[in-house]
Amino acid sequence: MKKLLFYSKILLFLTVFSLKTITAQRLSGFKFPEKSKNLTLEDNKKEDHSIARLWNEELLKAIRSDYARPTVHARNLFHVSVAMYDAWSVYNDVAKPYLVGNSVEGFKVELKDFISNEETDISIKKTISYAAYRLLKHRFKNSPNSEVTLLSINKLMESLGYDISIISTDYSKGNPAFLGNYIADNIIKFGLQDGSNEQNQYENLHYNPANNPLVPNSPGNPLISNPNRWQPLSLEINIDQSGNVTGEGTTDFLSPEWGNVVSFALSDKNLTSYSRNSNTYNVYHDPGRPPYIGNDKNESDIYKWGFSLVSVWQSHLNSDDNVLWDISPKSLGNVSLDDYPQNFEDYNKFYNLLEGGDISKGYDNNPITGEIYEEQYVSRGDYARVLAEFWADGPDSETPPGHWFTILNYVSDNPLLEKKFEGKGEIVSDLEWDLKTYFTLGAAMHDSAISAWSVKGWYDYIRPISAIRYMANQGQSTDVDLPNYNKNGINLIPNYIEVVTNSDPLYLENLSNLGKIKLYTWKGHNFIDNPDTDVAGVGWILAENWMPYQRPSFVTPPFAGYVSGHSTYSRAAAEIITLLTGSEFFPGGLGEFVAKKNEFLVFEEGPSKDIVLQWATYKDASDQCSLSRIWGGIHPPMDDIPGRIIGKKVGVDVFNKAITYFQGNNNENTLEESKTIVYPNPIISNQEIKITNMNVHSSIQLLDLNGKEIKVVTYFNSISNTLFVSTDNLSSGFYFLKEGSSVWKVVIK
Repeated sequence: MKKLLFYSKILLFLTVFSLKTITAQRLSGFKFPEKSKNLTLEDNKKEDHSIARLWNEELLKAIRSDYARPTVHARNLFHVSVAMYDAWSVYNDVAKPYLVGNSVEGFKVELKDFISNEETDISIKKTISYAAYRLLKHRFKNSPNSEVTLLSINKLMESLGYDISIISTDYSKGNPAFLGNYIADNIIKFGLQDGSNEQNQYENLHYNPANNPLVPNSPGNPLISNPNRWQPLSLEINIDQSGNVTGEGTTDFLSPEWGNVVSFALSDKNLTSYSRNSNTYNVYHDPGRPPYIGNDKNESDIYKWGFSLVSVWQSHLNSDDNVLWDISPKSLGNVSLDDYPQNFEDYNKFYNLLEGGDISKGYDNNPITGEIYEEQYVSRGDYARVLAEFWADGPDSETPPGHWFTILNYVSDNPLLEKKFEGKGEIVSDLEWDLKTYFTLGAAMHDSAISAWSVKGWYDYIRPISAIRYMANQGQSTDVDLPNYNKNGINLIPNYIEVVTNSDPLYLENLSNLGKIKLYTWKGHNFIDNPDTDVAGVGWILAENWMPYQRPSFVTPPFAGYVSGHSTYSRAAAEIITLLTGSEFFPGGLGEFVAKKNEFLVFEEGPSKDIVLQWATYKDASDQCSLSRIWGGIHPPMDDIPGRIIGKKVGVDVFNKAITYFQGNNNENTLEESKTIVYPNPIISNQEIKITNMNVHSSIQLLDLNGKEIKVVTYFNSISNTLFVSTDNLSSGFYFLKEGSSVWKVVIK
């Protein structure tokens, strides 16, 4: 009877989930400035969007219909972007292809001189389309919704007037379609030997979990043997965040050996190799191990603090908590790398344990318009719930790397954006802009996946659902005079984490609960009968029943926590878009997403009013994404900051390498010359100029047009190797930054 009831609730959930997802996709989305709108595919054609944009939209649609595999789709986003970029660069006198005509990690692809038998613009469009089409058809042939994807890409080819029966790769006679097929064919072959194990459906080769599975629908965590290692989950039915049934039983770790995949810009200097059970784990940007619970008291305290914070923050997930926050950029955002804690002991100074959030400073005004940001006071509970849902997998389940492509497209569609590469020079065509930005962002998402999952696979760190239940099973570690004391138990926090006493309603409900740990937190799915009308709310529950704020058939992503993939992807993407546009700010100084009242949330009713997520900078959006995973019950703070730092490094390295391809045939030494980047440029007075790839001994001078030195305040951040230069009280005009023999021209508005 219980099982029948469970499956009935799952069926109800799926029905409502489908309806609410469709409604959410239709009614909520990115908010554009006046005279702009969120474009559908048909609108794209009317508005004459580039052929690259059309195929990128097809890729995002295919990802939304596929299994929710962020590593796999980061790779797909990069490889499809490579296919389109290489197709275009063959026709370009300056740009250099990435794969065709080159050798990547020993994989060589010949490219003979190609002279098209059609007009150049027509040829470029055709070559891009055949390359993207063939690669998409191959990569998504085993998707659970492959028929839908195939129908969609076939329809696009038909609307473009292209014959999908053309499969030849012999481009020697100048046929642009054949060239597109040739490019796709070689990327497919490259992918079959790049270390991803694509030919075997990306299966793991040697990883085995250290712990027996946790059954979330049963109380506690009785089977865990190592509280510092990842624990698989056992569910009666597994449904991923794209809504696909992935089977019954125990979840497998997704991509623990992803550090063996061929990257774009990662190098041996970023690499540390480890061995476990005679198997090699390649780890890029190794952050060192996370804090463990056990013999070291200091480490154990950090462990307990971090995972307890997750439960405390879930006490905010109630629109009736009577706490109002201004969620506009006036109050939130503007956290710099220099604000990040340098070690785990200092994390409690960065994250607010009881109130939630971080040490955001906000902005005095919009630096682009000069106007003060309009305040937006909303319930903290609505805000936190929307964050958890919005950033979980993207608003339409395109996975985190795909989500940042939707943000890039949103930025590119903004009429306030001038499509100048790095924010300088001539405005480029929509096609060139899309191809270069997709190539660069795709490479960053791919390298972020390799870096983050290489860390996940090696350190194999525990998730909150396992850690919180484990500690609660041990007891409490705060007071030896209280019942149920154990040094590995959870820390007691008055009003949030306590022991059940004989006057407690949980004791009166069941006498065997006496002495157990209880949490004041989000109550979970057992309090939701109808997701379209019900709210679980917040209250006291037994810690042994704690659940993350996630869908009941998903619970927690099927891979280790440390480091946060969301933090890594998001920070890398923020760096890339900043460098591509030449500004850290969204066009007009404001990016927005609207979550509609009682439409946006999926597994419970809400939000109680329209919530507009707002960001001044791409980094602000990235930081918000990182915090969302804590409120969502997926990561403790220890997973977050190292991911942000890795993402920062990945983004800069990818950008530096990408521009060598864009300028490849004009400058053989571009890589060496581009190692140092000065941004944003132009800059608004009183903002900071950032100079990458500096060191602690770097000495910078600021000169006016007459060569006179101007005294300025500088400071160096050792985490990112970035030198920050203050422009406080400088008037608008042209200046020069000088470091050794290098000189950069800077414009202050």
